[in-house]
Amino acid sequence: MADNDARAENSLLHQSNASSENEIDMSIDALASTVQESFSVSKRHKFWETQPILQFKDLGDTSLPEGPIQHPTPLTDVKQEPYILPSAYELVTCDLDSEEVCSEVYTLLTNHYVEDDSRMFRLNYSKEFLRWALCPPGYFRSWHIGLRVKNSKKLVAFISGIPAKIRIRDAVVLLAEVNFLCVHKKLRSRRLTPVMIKELSRRVRLENIWQAAYTTGAVLPTPITSCEYWGRLLNPKKLIDVGFSRIDAWDTMARYINFYKLPEQTTTPGLRKMEPHDVPAVARLLKNYLKQFVLAPDFDENEVEHWLLPKEDVMDTYVVESPENHEITDFCSFYTFTWSIFGSQDYSVLKMAYSYYNVSTKTPLVQLMSDALVVAKKKDLDVFNALDAMLNETFFSELRFLPVDGKLNYYLYNYRLKHVLRPSEMGLLPL
Repeated sequence: MADNDARAENSLLHQSNASSENEIDMSIDALASTVQESFSVSKRHKFWETQPILQFKDLGDTSLPEGPIQHPTPLTDVKQEPYILPSAYELVTCDLDSEEVCSEVYTLLTNHYVEDDSRMFRLNYSKEFLRWALCPPGYFRSWHIGLRVKNSKKLVAFISGIPAKIRIRDAVVLLAEVNFLCVHKKLRSRRLTPVMIKELSRRVRLENIWQAAYTTGAVLPTPITSCEYWGRLLNPKKLIDVGFSRIDAWDTMARYINFYKLPEQTTTPGLRKMEPHDVPAVARLLKNYLKQFVLAPDFDENEVEHWLLPKEDVMDTYVVESPENHEITDFCSFYTFTWSIFGSQDYSVLKMAYSYYNVSTKTPLVQLMSDALVVAKKKDLDVFNALDAMLNETFFSELRFLPVDGKLNYYLYNYRLKHVLRPSEMGLLPL
Protein backbone atom coordinates (compact mmCIF):
# COMPACT_ATOMS: atom_id res chain seq x y z
CA MET A 1 0.00 0.00 0.00
CA ALA A 2 1.90 3.04 -1.21
CA ASP A 3 0.50 6.02 0.72
CA ASN A 4 0.88 9.41 -0.96
CA ASP A 5 1.84 10.97 2.34
CA ALA A 6 4.99 8.88 2.23
CA ARG A 7 5.61 10.42 -1.18
CA ALA A 8 8.63 8.84 -2.82
CA GLU A 9 9.88 6.89 0.18
CA ASN A 10 8.74 3.58 -1.32
CA SER A 11 9.86 4.34 -4.85
CA LEU A 12 13.06 6.07 -3.97
CA LEU A 13 14.49 8.48 -6.42
CA HIS A 14 17.65 10.36 -5.62
CA GLN A 15 21.03 8.68 -5.33
CA SER A 16 22.07 8.63 -1.67
CA ASN A 17 25.31 8.90 0.22
CA ALA A 18 26.30 5.79 2.17
CA SER A 19 24.16 5.35 5.28
CA SER A 20 25.79 5.88 8.62
CA GLU A 21 26.84 2.81 10.59
CA ASN A 22 24.27 3.63 13.28
CA GLU A 23 21.47 3.69 10.71
CA ILE A 24 22.62 0.43 9.15
CA ASP A 25 22.84 -1.28 12.52
CA MET A 26 19.46 -0.06 13.76
CA SER A 27 17.05 -2.99 13.97
CA ILE A 28 13.38 -2.73 13.03
CA ASP A 29 12.52 -3.16 16.70
CA ALA A 30 14.68 -0.22 17.67
CA LEU A 31 13.38 1.89 14.78
CA ALA A 32 9.76 1.19 15.63
CA SER A 33 10.30 1.85 19.32
CA THR A 34 12.11 5.10 18.60
CA VAL A 35 9.33 6.33 16.32
CA GLN A 36 6.60 5.30 18.75
CA GLU A 37 8.29 7.07 21.65
CA SER A 38 8.51 10.25 19.59
CA PHE A 39 4.73 10.49 19.29
CA SER A 40 2.72 12.40 21.83
CA VAL A 41 -0.49 10.68 22.93
CA SER A 42 -2.49 12.88 20.56
CA LYS A 43 -0.31 12.02 17.58
CA ARG A 44 -0.17 8.26 17.91
CA HIS A 45 -1.66 6.04 15.24
CA LYS A 46 -5.24 6.21 16.48
CA PHE A 47 -6.61 4.24 13.54
CA TRP A 48 -3.92 1.54 13.44
CA GLU A 49 -4.05 1.04 17.20
CA THR A 50 -7.64 -0.21 16.75
CA GLN A 51 -6.68 -2.77 14.09
CA PRO A 52 -5.65 -6.45 14.45
CA ILE A 53 -1.96 -5.90 13.78
CA LEU A 54 1.27 -6.24 15.72
CA GLN A 55 1.49 -3.13 17.89
CA PHE A 56 4.73 -1.37 18.79
CA LYS A 57 4.13 -2.16 22.47
CA ASP A 58 4.07 -5.90 21.67
CA LEU A 59 7.55 -6.01 20.15
CA GLY A 60 9.72 -8.52 21.91
CA ASP A 61 6.80 -10.20 23.73
CA THR A 62 7.53 -13.84 22.94
CA SER A 63 4.43 -15.00 24.82
CA LEU A 64 2.22 -13.81 21.97
CA PRO A 65 1.48 -16.63 19.48
CA GLU A 66 2.53 -16.43 15.84
CA GLY A 67 -0.33 -16.53 13.36
CA PRO A 68 -3.78 -14.93 13.00
CA ILE A 69 -4.58 -12.28 15.61
CA GLN A 70 -8.36 -12.44 15.15
CA HIS A 71 -10.04 -15.61 13.93
CA PRO A 72 -12.70 -15.64 11.20
CA THR A 73 -16.29 -14.93 12.10
CA PRO A 74 -19.41 -16.14 10.28
CA LEU A 75 -19.83 -14.17 7.05
CA THR A 76 -23.29 -13.14 8.24
CA ASP A 77 -21.54 -11.17 11.01
CA VAL A 78 -19.49 -9.16 8.53
CA LYS A 79 -20.87 -5.69 7.90
CA GLN A 80 -23.03 -6.03 4.78
CA GLU A 81 -23.37 -2.36 3.87
CA PRO A 82 -20.58 0.01 2.79
CA TYR A 83 -19.11 2.38 5.33
CA ILE A 84 -20.77 5.76 5.67
CA LEU A 85 -18.95 8.72 4.17
CA PRO A 86 -19.52 12.47 4.36
CA SER A 87 -22.62 13.24 2.29
CA ALA A 88 -20.62 14.83 -0.55
CA TYR A 89 -18.94 11.50 -1.47
CA GLU A 90 -19.87 8.02 -2.56
CA LEU A 91 -17.95 4.74 -2.74
CA VAL A 92 -17.90 2.97 -6.10
CA THR A 93 -16.41 -0.16 -7.64
CA CYS A 94 -13.95 0.63 -10.43
CA ASP A 95 -14.25 -1.63 -13.47
CA LEU A 96 -10.80 -1.54 -15.03
CA ASP A 97 -12.13 -3.32 -18.13
CA SER A 98 -13.88 -0.03 -18.87
CA GLU A 99 -11.57 2.26 -20.81
CA GLU A 100 -13.25 5.31 -19.28
CA VAL A 101 -12.89 4.09 -15.68
CA CYS A 102 -9.32 2.87 -16.21
CA SER A 103 -8.45 6.30 -17.61
CA GLU A 104 -9.94 7.95 -14.52
CA VAL A 105 -7.85 5.77 -12.19
CA TYR A 106 -4.77 6.44 -14.31
CA THR A 107 -5.37 10.21 -14.19
CA LEU A 108 -5.88 10.23 -10.42
CA LEU A 109 -2.68 8.26 -9.78
CA THR A 110 -0.67 10.25 -12.32
CA ASN A 111 -1.57 13.54 -10.66
CA HIS A 112 -1.77 12.58 -6.99
CA TYR A 113 0.23 9.43 -6.27
CA VAL A 114 3.85 9.08 -5.11
CA GLU A 115 6.31 11.88 -5.83
CA ASP A 116 9.77 12.68 -4.53
CA ASP A 117 10.41 15.26 -1.82
CA SER A 118 11.64 17.85 -4.33
CA ARG A 119 8.47 17.39 -6.42
CA MET A 120 10.62 16.98 -9.52
CA PHE A 121 9.47 13.40 -10.21
CA ARG A 122 6.11 11.62 -9.89
CA LEU A 123 5.09 8.04 -10.55
CA ASN A 124 3.30 7.52 -13.85
CA TYR A 125 1.90 4.00 -14.23
CA SER A 126 0.45 3.23 -17.64
CA LYS A 127 -3.08 1.86 -18.00
CA GLU A 128 -1.55 -1.39 -19.27
CA PHE A 129 0.56 -1.63 -16.12
CA LEU A 130 -2.45 -0.98 -13.87
CA ARG A 131 -4.53 -3.68 -15.55
CA TRP A 132 -1.63 -6.12 -15.24
CA ALA A 133 -1.04 -5.26 -11.57
CA LEU A 134 -4.70 -5.28 -10.54
CA CYS A 135 -6.28 -8.05 -12.62
CA PRO A 136 -4.37 -11.28 -11.91
CA PRO A 137 -6.07 -14.70 -12.02
CA GLY A 138 -8.96 -14.88 -9.56
CA TYR A 139 -9.06 -11.14 -8.82
CA PHE A 140 -12.16 -9.54 -7.32
CA ARG A 141 -13.48 -6.49 -9.14
CA SER A 142 -15.14 -5.41 -5.89
CA TRP A 143 -11.66 -4.88 -4.38
CA HIS A 144 -10.98 -1.98 -6.77
CA ILE A 145 -12.60 0.80 -4.79
CA GLY A 146 -13.02 4.41 -5.82
CA LEU A 147 -14.38 7.48 -4.11
CA ARG A 148 -16.38 9.96 -6.18
CA VAL A 149 -17.78 13.41 -5.52
CA LYS A 150 -21.53 12.90 -5.78
CA ASN A 151 -22.30 16.06 -7.72
CA SER A 152 -19.48 16.03 -10.26
CA LYS A 153 -18.81 12.25 -10.27
CA LYS A 154 -15.10 13.10 -10.18
CA LEU A 155 -12.88 10.26 -8.92
CA VAL A 156 -10.90 11.64 -5.95
CA ALA A 157 -9.57 8.54 -4.16
CA PHE A 158 -8.71 4.93 -4.91
CA ILE A 159 -7.56 1.79 -3.11
CA SER A 160 -7.12 -1.73 -4.40
CA GLY A 161 -6.47 -5.28 -3.31
CA ILE A 162 -5.68 -8.50 -5.13
CA PRO A 163 -5.84 -12.05 -3.76
CA ALA A 164 -2.54 -13.82 -3.18
CA LYS A 165 -1.38 -17.10 -1.66
CA ILE A 166 1.55 -16.35 0.62
CA ARG A 167 3.61 -18.95 2.45
CA ILE A 168 4.64 -17.80 5.92
CA ARG A 169 7.09 -20.39 7.20
CA ASP A 170 5.11 -23.62 6.66
CA ALA A 171 1.62 -22.10 6.51
CA VAL A 172 0.07 -21.00 3.20
CA VAL A 173 -2.23 -18.04 3.80
CA LEU A 174 -4.74 -16.63 1.32
CA LEU A 175 -4.63 -12.89 1.79
CA ALA A 176 -5.19 -9.55 0.10
CA GLU A 177 -2.23 -7.58 -1.21
CA VAL A 178 -3.19 -3.93 -0.80
CA ASN A 179 -1.79 -1.27 -3.13
CA PHE A 180 -2.37 2.03 -4.93
CA LEU A 181 -3.93 3.87 -2.01
CA CYS A 182 -4.30 7.40 -3.34
CA VAL A 183 -6.28 10.43 -2.14
CA HIS A 184 -6.55 13.70 -4.05
CA LYS A 185 -4.06 16.20 -2.61
CA LYS A 186 -6.78 18.70 -1.69
CA LEU A 187 -8.70 16.12 0.35
CA ARG A 188 -5.95 14.67 2.52
CA SER A 189 -7.13 16.48 5.64
CA ARG A 190 -10.60 14.91 5.42
CA ARG A 191 -9.67 11.58 7.07
CA LEU A 192 -10.85 9.63 4.04
CA THR A 193 -7.96 7.14 4.11
CA PRO A 194 -9.19 5.16 7.17
CA VAL A 195 -12.63 4.83 5.58
CA MET A 196 -11.12 3.54 2.34
CA ILE A 197 -9.03 0.99 4.24
CA LYS A 198 -11.98 -0.17 6.35
CA GLU A 199 -14.17 -0.52 3.26
CA LEU A 200 -11.56 -2.62 1.49
CA SER A 201 -11.18 -4.75 4.64
CA ARG A 202 -14.95 -5.27 4.72
CA ARG A 203 -15.05 -6.40 1.09
CA VAL A 204 -12.09 -8.72 1.62
CA ARG A 205 -13.83 -10.36 4.60
CA LEU A 206 -16.95 -10.89 2.52
CA GLU A 207 -14.81 -13.24 0.38
CA ASN A 208 -13.86 -15.13 3.58
CA ILE A 209 -10.30 -13.77 3.50
CA TRP A 210 -9.01 -12.42 6.80
CA GLN A 211 -5.38 -11.37 6.29
CA ALA A 212 -3.63 -8.73 4.18
CA ALA A 213 -0.14 -7.58 3.25
CA TYR A 214 0.94 -4.06 2.32
CA THR A 215 4.02 -1.88 2.01
CA THR A 216 4.76 1.80 2.47
CA GLY A 217 7.66 4.11 3.18
CA ALA A 218 5.91 5.33 6.32
CA VAL A 219 6.61 3.76 9.72
CA LEU A 220 3.30 2.40 11.01
CA PRO A 221 2.55 -0.26 13.62
CA THR A 222 4.52 -2.50 13.01
CA PRO A 223 6.94 -3.43 10.18
CA ILE A 224 7.72 -7.13 9.79
CA THR A 225 10.83 -6.12 7.86
CA SER A 226 12.33 -3.06 6.22
CA CYS A 227 14.06 -3.20 2.83
CA GLU A 228 16.07 -0.68 0.88
CA TYR A 229 16.09 0.00 -2.83
CA TRP A 230 19.39 0.02 -4.67
CA GLY A 231 19.75 1.56 -8.11
CA ARG A 232 22.05 0.94 -11.05
CA LEU A 233 22.36 3.86 -13.45
CA LEU A 234 21.88 2.94 -17.10
CA ASN A 235 21.72 6.40 -18.67
CA PRO A 236 23.95 8.52 -16.41
CA LYS A 237 24.11 11.65 -18.57
CA LYS A 238 20.31 11.99 -18.72
CA LEU A 239 20.07 11.35 -14.98
CA ILE A 240 22.55 14.16 -14.30
CA ASP A 241 20.74 16.49 -16.71
CA VAL A 242 17.34 16.05 -15.01
CA GLY A 243 18.69 16.28 -11.45
CA PHE A 244 18.13 12.63 -10.58
CA SER A 245 21.81 12.05 -9.87
CA ARG A 246 24.84 14.21 -9.10
CA ILE A 247 28.52 14.13 -9.97
CA ASP A 248 30.97 14.65 -7.14
CA ALA A 249 32.97 17.85 -7.42
CA TRP A 250 36.18 15.93 -8.17
CA ASP A 251 34.63 13.84 -10.97
CA THR A 252 33.99 14.53 -14.68
CA MET A 253 31.05 13.64 -16.91
CA ALA A 254 33.22 11.50 -19.18
CA ARG A 255 34.58 9.46 -16.29
CA TYR A 256 31.11 9.17 -14.74
CA ILE A 257 29.61 7.85 -18.00
CA ASN A 258 32.49 5.42 -18.46
CA PHE A 259 32.10 4.10 -14.90
CA TYR A 260 28.53 3.00 -15.67
CA LYS A 261 29.21 1.70 -19.16
CA LEU A 262 27.78 -1.76 -19.88
CA PRO A 263 28.74 -4.46 -22.39
CA GLU A 264 27.12 -4.17 -25.82
CA GLN A 265 25.79 -7.74 -25.72
CA THR A 266 24.66 -10.31 -23.17
CA THR A 267 27.14 -13.08 -22.37
CA THR A 268 25.04 -16.05 -21.23
CA PRO A 269 24.60 -18.77 -23.90
CA GLY A 270 20.95 -19.66 -24.43
CA LEU A 271 19.53 -16.44 -22.95
CA ARG A 272 16.25 -15.59 -24.68
CA LYS A 273 12.88 -14.00 -24.01
CA MET A 274 10.42 -16.19 -22.10
CA GLU A 275 7.66 -17.81 -24.20
CA PRO A 276 4.32 -19.36 -23.17
CA HIS A 277 5.66 -22.92 -23.37
CA ASP A 278 8.29 -21.99 -20.73
CA VAL A 279 5.68 -21.42 -18.01
CA PRO A 280 5.85 -24.91 -16.38
CA ALA A 281 9.67 -24.85 -16.22
CA VAL A 282 9.78 -21.30 -14.86
CA ALA A 283 7.10 -22.16 -12.28
CA ARG A 284 9.16 -25.13 -11.05
CA LEU A 285 12.33 -23.04 -10.80
CA LEU A 286 10.53 -20.26 -8.95
CA LYS A 287 8.75 -22.57 -6.52
CA ASN A 288 12.02 -24.29 -5.56
CA TYR A 289 13.83 -20.96 -5.23
CA LEU A 290 11.21 -19.38 -2.96
CA LYS A 291 11.33 -22.28 -0.47
CA GLN A 292 14.40 -20.76 1.20
CA PHE A 293 12.61 -17.59 2.35
CA VAL A 294 10.48 -17.20 5.47
CA LEU A 295 7.74 -15.30 3.64
CA ALA A 296 7.14 -15.74 -0.09
CA PRO A 297 4.38 -16.13 -2.68
CA ASP A 298 3.04 -19.59 -3.46
CA PHE A 299 2.58 -19.15 -7.22
CA ASP A 300 0.78 -21.67 -9.43
CA GLU A 301 1.34 -21.89 -13.20
CA ASN A 302 -1.54 -19.55 -14.02
CA GLU A 303 -0.04 -16.89 -11.78
CA VAL A 304 3.44 -17.40 -13.20
CA GLU A 305 1.96 -16.96 -16.68
CA HIS A 306 0.27 -13.73 -15.64
CA TRP A 307 3.11 -12.19 -13.64
CA LEU A 308 6.15 -13.30 -15.63
CA LEU A 309 5.21 -13.79 -19.26
CA PRO A 310 6.61 -10.77 -21.16
CA LYS A 311 4.23 -7.87 -21.70
CA GLU A 312 5.36 -4.89 -23.77
CA ASP A 313 6.53 -1.96 -21.63
CA VAL A 314 5.32 -3.76 -18.48
CA MET A 315 7.18 -7.03 -17.82
CA ASP A 316 10.33 -8.56 -19.26
CA THR A 317 11.46 -12.11 -18.46
CA TYR A 318 14.46 -13.85 -19.98
CA VAL A 319 15.16 -17.55 -19.56
CA VAL A 320 18.40 -19.46 -20.01
CA GLU A 321 17.89 -22.54 -22.19
CA SER A 322 20.70 -25.10 -22.15
CA PRO A 323 22.10 -25.48 -25.68
CA GLU A 324 22.76 -29.17 -24.95
CA ASN A 325 19.45 -30.49 -23.61
CA HIS A 326 17.14 -27.43 -23.94
CA GLU A 327 16.44 -27.44 -20.20
CA ILE A 328 15.44 -24.08 -18.69
CA THR A 329 18.04 -23.56 -15.98
CA ASP A 330 17.75 -19.90 -14.95
CA PHE A 331 15.65 -16.80 -15.51
CA CYS A 332 15.65 -13.09 -14.70
CA SER A 333 12.76 -10.63 -14.79
CA PHE A 334 11.99 -6.97 -14.30
CA TYR A 335 8.92 -4.78 -14.64
CA THR A 336 8.95 -1.25 -16.02
CA PHE A 337 7.08 2.00 -15.66
CA THR A 338 7.87 5.68 -15.91
CA TRP A 339 8.23 8.71 -13.66
CA SER A 340 7.06 12.08 -14.91
CA ILE A 341 9.82 14.72 -14.87
CA PHE A 342 9.02 18.33 -13.97
CA GLY A 343 11.29 21.27 -14.67
CA SER A 344 13.35 19.79 -17.52
CA GLN A 345 13.23 21.31 -20.98
CA ASP A 346 14.72 18.22 -22.64
CA TYR A 347 13.01 15.25 -20.95
CA SER A 348 9.49 14.47 -19.75
CA VAL A 349 9.86 10.91 -18.39
CA LEU A 350 12.31 8.65 -16.59
CA LYS A 351 12.08 5.01 -17.64
CA MET A 352 12.58 2.73 -14.67
CA ALA A 353 13.18 -1.02 -14.39
CA TYR A 354 12.46 -2.83 -11.13
CA SER A 355 14.02 -6.23 -10.51
CA TYR A 356 11.35 -8.89 -9.97
CA TYR A 357 12.15 -12.60 -9.51
CA ASN A 358 15.54 -13.96 -10.58
CA VAL A 359 16.49 -17.61 -10.24
CA SER A 360 20.01 -18.89 -10.78
CA THR A 361 20.84 -22.61 -10.79
CA LYS A 362 23.53 -22.95 -13.50
CA THR A 363 24.37 -19.37 -14.44
CA PRO A 364 26.04 -17.27 -11.70
CA LEU A 365 23.57 -14.71 -10.37
CA VAL A 366 25.99 -11.82 -11.00
CA GLN A 367 26.30 -12.85 -14.67
CA LEU A 368 22.54 -13.29 -15.01
CA MET A 369 21.86 -9.84 -13.56
CA SER A 370 24.61 -8.26 -15.67
CA ASP A 371 22.75 -9.55 -18.71
CA ALA A 372 19.50 -8.15 -17.30
CA LEU A 373 21.18 -4.72 -17.11
CA VAL A 374 22.32 -5.03 -20.73
CA VAL A 375 18.78 -5.96 -21.83
CA ALA A 376 17.33 -3.02 -19.87
CA LYS A 377 19.86 -0.63 -21.39
CA LYS A 378 19.00 -1.86 -24.90
CA LYS A 379 15.33 -1.10 -24.11
CA ASP A 380 16.37 2.53 -23.47
CA LEU A 381 15.61 2.35 -19.74
CA ASP A 382 17.34 4.86 -17.48
CA VAL A 383 17.69 3.15 -14.09
CA PHE A 384 17.52 -0.46 -12.87
CA ASN A 385 16.27 -0.73 -9.27
CA ALA A 386 16.32 -3.71 -6.91
CA LEU A 387 15.27 -4.27 -3.32
CA ASP A 388 17.83 -5.81 -0.99
CA ALA A 389 15.36 -8.68 -0.43
CA MET A 390 16.08 -12.35 -1.16
CA LEU A 391 19.61 -12.82 -2.58
CA ASN A 392 19.76 -9.50 -4.39
CA GLU A 393 22.39 -7.94 -2.15
CA THR A 394 24.94 -10.47 -3.43
CA PHE A 395 25.20 -8.75 -6.83
CA PHE A 396 24.96 -5.07 -5.82
CA SER A 397 28.64 -4.32 -5.31
CA GLU A 398 30.06 -6.02 -8.38
CA LEU A 399 27.39 -4.57 -10.69
CA ARG A 400 27.78 -1.03 -9.29
CA PHE A 401 24.41 -0.59 -7.63
CA LEU A 402 24.14 2.23 -5.10
CA PRO A 403 21.67 2.67 -2.21
CA VAL A 404 18.92 5.21 -2.82
CA ASP A 405 16.90 7.28 -0.38
CA GLY A 406 14.26 5.84 1.92
CA LYS A 407 13.08 2.44 3.05
CA LEU A 408 10.20 0.17 2.11
CA ASN A 409 8.43 -1.24 5.16
CA TYR A 410 6.40 -4.47 4.98
CA TYR A 411 3.28 -5.08 7.06
CA LEU A 412 0.87 -7.93 7.73
CA TYR A 413 -2.75 -7.31 8.70
CA ASN A 414 -4.31 -9.74 11.18
CA TYR A 415 -1.20 -11.91 11.29
CA ARG A 416 1.55 -11.77 13.89
CA LEU A 417 5.18 -12.79 13.47
CA LYS A 418 7.16 -13.39 16.64
CA HIS A 419 10.29 -11.86 15.16
CA VAL A 420 10.96 -9.28 12.48
CA LEU A 421 12.60 -10.62 9.34
CA ARG A 422 15.89 -9.75 7.73
CA PRO A 423 15.54 -8.49 4.13
CA SER A 424 17.25 -11.69 2.98
CA GLU A 425 14.36 -13.68 4.50
CA MET A 426 11.71 -11.79 2.50
CA GLY A 427 10.59 -13.34 -0.79
CA LEU A 428 7.56 -11.15 -1.52
CA LEU A 429 8.07 -8.28 -3.97
CA PRO A 430 5.44 -5.51 -4.15
CA LEU A 431 4.65 -3.60 -7.34
